Amino acid sequence: MAFEKEISELEERRARSLAMGSAKRLDERRAQNILNARERVAGLTDEGSFSEWGLLAVSIRPEDRERSAGDGYVSGSATVEGRPVVVHAADFTTLGASTSAIGDKKFHHAKVNAARNGVPLVLLNECAGSRIPDIMGAQGLHRAGEHSELWRDRSSPWATAILGLTYGDGSFYASMSDFVVMRKGAVMAVSSEHVTSVALAEAGDPREFGGWEVQTSVTGAVDRAVDTDEEAIELIKRFLSYMPSHANELPPRTTAGEPGGDQESLLAILPESPKRTYDVRRILQVIFDAGTLFPLKERFAPVAFTGLARLAGEVVGIIAINPMHKGGALDAEACDKIVSFIVLCDSFNIPLVTFADTPGFMVGAAGERQKMPGKIMNYLQALGAASVPKLSVIMRKSYGQAHLNMGAGYCDEMAAWFSAEVSLMGRQPAMNVLHRLKPGETPEQYAALEAQLTRDTSAYALADAFMAQTVIKPSETRDWLIHMRALHARRPTGGIGLHRLSTWPTTC
Repeated sequence: MAFEKEISELEERRARSLAMGSAKRLDERRAQNILNARERVAGLTDEGSFSEWGLLAVSIRPEDRERSAGDGYVSGSATVEGRPVVVHAADFTTLGASTSAIGDKKFHHAKVNAARNGVPLVLLNECAGSRIPDIMGAQGLHRAGEHSELWRDRSSPWATAILGLTYGDGSFYASMSDFVVMRKGAVMAVSSEHVTSVALAEAGDPREFGGWEVQTSVTGAVDRAVDTDEEAIELIKRFLSYMPSHANELPPRTTAGEPGGDQESLLAILPESPKRTYDVRRILQVIFDAGTLFPLKERFAPVAFTGLARLAGEVVGIIAINPMHKGGALDAEACDKIVSFIVLCDSFNIPLVTFADTPGFMVGAAGERQKMPGKIMNYLQALGAASVPKLSVIMRKSYGQAHLNMGAGYCDEMAAWFSAEVSLMGRQPAMNVLHRLKPGETPEQYAALEAQLTRDTSAYALADAFMAQTVIKPSETRDWLIHMRALHARRPTGGIGLHRLSTWPTTC
């Protein structure tokens, strides 16, 4: 056969790369039910669709050439549920998938191709940080920044899974992503304990500062945590199903779905007393298409629910205050979370729907130490800059500056439930400020002054001045949202926004 020697060499090189790292490491992963890089790629992508680049790449260092299959990364293009994507998966069995000169070139190729061709980038991360022989020294460090890898303009969506120990660039790429899912037991941090124990005299279990509990609840850097690699991959697929392939197209629509429940049941969920709490997620599950609610950063700042859903088959973004937490008072972390979500929706042409039930922003010494004025204004600036359709629903309380941040004056349409109450502040603080009276003091006088103070705080006061476009029953919310979303989808831009927030820095 012609070229028999050349064909044999090619097949041998391919086989070495496809084998990845040591057989021992691969066996250990199998025993722990942890997928390797190629199994992860296969689980994410449609069968037979993956076309790899850099299969035969190896380390630039001669001493590592024989043990650096693909230089630690499996990278290429594929389809996920029929839609094109670029995938860049870390192979921890090969030199810990540490950041290296050739590995960086492969990531650059993946990033550029995703942006240039308008397809999502999926990162399956598990990496040991910088490969010291490659990055140490002036030239090595400078080379790492030559292609501006640590910058993006959200021209196409990024989704990342943290599936093991992930340090250095792996943590940076995750923090730049639009969606991050983490397997429990994994770690995401800038540096490992081997660095911090010497440089900072800090020693300890890395899961204490970079584990899933910290990253989902304290930092908000991770959207969801799961038990297995397979669950992480399924969540990435689901996230991508809500997203357009790039910023200049609309999110994919489906056939109109049924609502998640009987709309009249909302009256049973919403307490008549404004002092009683409830879980706003129950309301959202009824209003939006059944089974489509997709929470983001749910464990972080839970007073603010942020998530994607479908409304008659169309993708929308939801910001809803949850009175179950802090009575609905918004804190600094909630502001960061909401800004991050507004940026996502505005970058990818997803209409925003807000649901207000809040006594205002969390004030006092703790809030001021967290720079509340700046957080509130960042939130308002992001909302004002967002060019996607913005619909607002006032469910109950909408007090103070938070009324403005939840859409007043910045939304395209506002509806108030008949239970809405809008004012500068709640009744009791207002009575104390204005009359220096507290409940229980001169009850008859208190009641008379309170009634006078609250006479213009109802939904009808907003409707009288056409500050809210309508007053509705809770059961009418779904139909109103469907009609208003359809109206504002007819803009001459075809629903493509101005993307003024596409370069907004990562906020949490």
